[in-house]
Amino acid sequence: MARHLLLRLEGPLMAFGGETIDNLGVIRDFPAQSMLTGLIANALGWRREDAAEHDRLQARLVFGARLDRAGTRLTDFQTAELRKDDKGWTTGGEPEGRAGGDKSYKGQHLRYRDYHADAAMLIALRLEPADESPTLEDVADALQRPARPLFLGRKPCLPTAPLFAGWCDAPDVLTALREAAPLAVNTRPRVLWPAGEGALRGSRQIDVCDERNWTSGVHGGWRPVCEGVLSQEADA
Repeated sequence: MARHLLLRLEGPLMAFGGETIDNLGVIRDFPAQSMLTGLIANALGWRREDAAEHDRLQARLVFGARLDRAGTRLTDFQTAELRKDDKGWTTGGEPEGRAGGDKSYKGQHLRYRDYHADAAMLIALRLEPADESPTLEDVADALQRPARPLFLGRKPCLPTAPLFAGWCDAPDVLTALREAAPLAVNTRPRVLWPAGEGALRGSRQIDVCDERNWTSGVHGGWRPVCEGVLSQEADA
């Protein structure tokens, strides 16, 4: 049996970011490996420049997700006028202006950002190897006493409940998701888990690109995951 840490992701808005296309900030149905890595690293007090630590944590992370309340999809239309001498804050730490010449400053900066509204998701995760620092206990402590405020995908997405949701001993991630107490009434929640971490009748295996190179800031590579629906009838 392996020990799994349970996380409760719940808030008015959440954003599990996918590939951004032009000014469209799309989202996925489940959180990315890189998002959970960043969430844990933020709780631990790491800086974005700690690329080697982020990469190692991401490589050790084994997780699955159960969507207990789907909520609704919301698209936020955002507009701001950025003049020639105005600078915007960036995650890289350097101010940024608008490209495209003087004429580009005559219009507003427009973008669309998708969100999950009023959703609730349970995460079951462990770290391999278990005895390497940070340990799963270190992560649990950090989530309960984070070094900085935590958010669910984007900075406006603040959680409405403590992220730490307890522990579950299970042979694999899918079993942990099956046995963990529900966050909301849902007799057929959708689940996602790593390939090889349990079997579910009627599920499908897909490849996702959700790992980040924390030095370059670019996502790349593919990993196999499974998607399915949990129910009393859907046994392995």
